Amino acid sequence: MTDLSFLLQSMAWPLVLLLAWYLGERLHELASLPRVCSYVAVGLVASLVNLPGLTDAVPGLPFLANVALSLILFELGYRIHLRWFRHNPWVLALGLGESVVTFCAVYLVTGFFSLTTDTRLIIAALSVSASPAGIVRVANELRSAGQVTERVLHLCAINCLVAVLALKLVVGYWHLATSGDLVMAAFGSVHVLATSVAVGALLGVAIPALLRSQRIEERDATLVFALAVVLLTTMAYGLKLSPLLAALTFGIVARERRVHLTNAQRGFGTAGDLMTLFLFVYIAALLEWSDLHHGVWLGLALIAVRTSSKVLCNVAAARLSGSTERKGLLTGLALTPMSAYAILLLEQSRLYGFEPAHQILTVLAFMMLLQELFGPLVTQRALQAARETHVTRE
Repeated sequence: MTDLSFLLQSMAWPLVLLLAWYLGERLHELASLPRVCSYVAVGLVASLVNLPGLTDAVPGLPFLANVALSLILFELGYRIHLRWFRHNPWVLALGLGESVVTFCAVYLVTGFFSLTTDTRLIIAALSVSASPAGIVRVANELRSAGQVTERVLHLCAINCLVAVLALKLVVGYWHLATSGDLVMAAFGSVHVLATSVAVGALLGVAIPALLRSQRIEERDATLVFALAVVLLTTMAYGLKLSPLLAALTFGIVARERRVHLTNAQRGFGTAGDLMTLFLFVYIAALLEWSDLHHGVWLGLALIAVRTSSKVLCNVAAARLSGSTERKGLLTGLALTPMSAYAILLLEQSRLYGFEPAHQILTVLAFMMLLQELFGPLVTQRALQAARETHVTRE
């Protein structure tokens, strides 16, 4: 029996990933569904049947998930044009303003439910974020390019930065309220933020300099960047920093250093596809089905408020930022996904000693389920409606 149990645990991940890949390809071909939606569905079903060894028996899975998301965040940062913010500061103002509006709106709405102040603040901070995993992979899948796509990517990056900042400040506030230790509170917020950005920026300068000195081919540069992201994630874990914030900063700075990735290696090629497949299955498997009946009305309210705030802000600022109301509507809708990034932020906080993290994931389980399953589909439809996709059905 012990040998059989070990065999099932050993086979769990390969079988689940193979099944997720197969369904993703078939449903994408037959119904044009984003592949990541199928990955999430398989992870949820695997969690439902309590497949042995899916999330607990294999050590290092959280680290591997952070590497997968860090690769995507690096790519997102690499696609950010800082000069665009200087030429059109309204885009930056829109991203910051929309983040503040979303935070305040979600915090106010959660006041109608029986939640503590700490819980409301954390939910508001997480709701600011958009999922780079869902948005970037859908955009790559559609080979999407255009004004709406670029705005979605830039606003997603701003949302992620503000969400990390807000969450770290809330965690620092929690440490201060529970222990009264001001030093610990500062360490959990300002220190982590500043050091994560500094480490990411340092690699963003060092790696391009290394590539130029060695005259490495563009295809090989992708491998070097991938190894650098793994190194960055390892350093962040060892120093208790934010690997997600560091990876995003790494990508932004590397882009400014003028080292280019080839289009063929966008998404880090086959290795990136495998890591993305694992990431979405793993994130879905973290959700407990026993928790889904909790917070149904809360989840529906949060989705409605979060989506409305993003759409209304983008529509209201469309003309000021050089766009149209229709494109503002599509941009706001395309920012719907949020779950993968938010769940890993909570997991990191839990590993670093933030005790309420597991409880908050339980409260948000129903919201995360809907966001994971349908968020990428909304992004896909919004980009298609903007007529910025460059794929056709074969």
